[in-house]
Amino acid sequence: MKRIKLTVAYDGTDYCGWQIQKNGVTVEEVLNRALSRLTGEKITVVGASRTDAGVHAQGNVAVFDTDTRIPAERIAYAVNALLPEDVVVVRSEEVPAGWHPRKCVSVKTYEYRILNREFPDPVRRRDTYFVSFPLDLDRMRRAAEYLKGTHDFKSFCSAQTTVEDTVRTIYSLDVDRERELFTIRVRGNGFLYNMVRIIAGTLAGVGRGYFEPGDVERMLAEKDRTKAGVTAPPQGLTLVGIEYEDTAQDGGCNNKGNDQGKCCSS
Repeated sequence: MKRIKLTVAYDGTDYCGWQIQKNGVTVEEVLNRALSRLTGEKITVVGASRTDAGVHAQGNVAVFDTDTRIPAERIAYAVNALLPEDVVVVRSEEVPAGWHPRKCVSVKTYEYRILNREFPDPVRRRDTYFVSFPLDLDRMRRAAEYLKGTHDFKSFCSAQTTVEDTVRTIYSLDVDRERELFTIRVRGNGFLYNMVRIIAGTLAGVGRGYFEPGDVERMLAEKDRTKAGVTAPPQGLTLVGIEYEDTAQDGGCNNKGNDQGKCCSS
């Protein structure tokens, strides 16, 4: 038996998220089906980030155990022939048996994209949040500064979250603009349910003038979801990638990371 790590990219538009559920097709479901067909075994993958409906990924991570004789690095090529065109395994590799994508120490990077123009662009409707009112880049950047570092992000997570510890660390948070496209790029040690989408909605509110940049500091201090901005829609969010601490020396993760429940994907 060997453990295989997959790096997975997908357009989440037509899926009910990553995690298997009763009300629709999910990314996890199509991966399980394709891998089971490929190996002749019943395969169940374990994902690092359980992204929600409409959310995309360029570098989500999953693992599964198998007795297949297919070389680990060739599994990506073989399974892609069995997957729909909106799900692609971009890398496959063998990892130690104890390696777990949610328990190893990691840093996640997300991007949220806002299309800021007078009228929608039908070509970008699946991967951006359309905003017609003008956004002030400088105000959004000043607001973003308050979110960097270690804070209690209770105001920036869904009221439906089940985790008790809402303290997280944001290593970097950049807001850039290229013509009519705003990109909010955030890198941190973990994210709460809806956290990035609420950050995006709040920064958009600052950019429009609903909030002052300094209001973000107050939002953090009040630890009240109703004080922060709206939850931006899912289609603007992409999980760019996950960086893992090198655990090759000890053969696994030793549970040094956090299985922090549902991620910020929605």
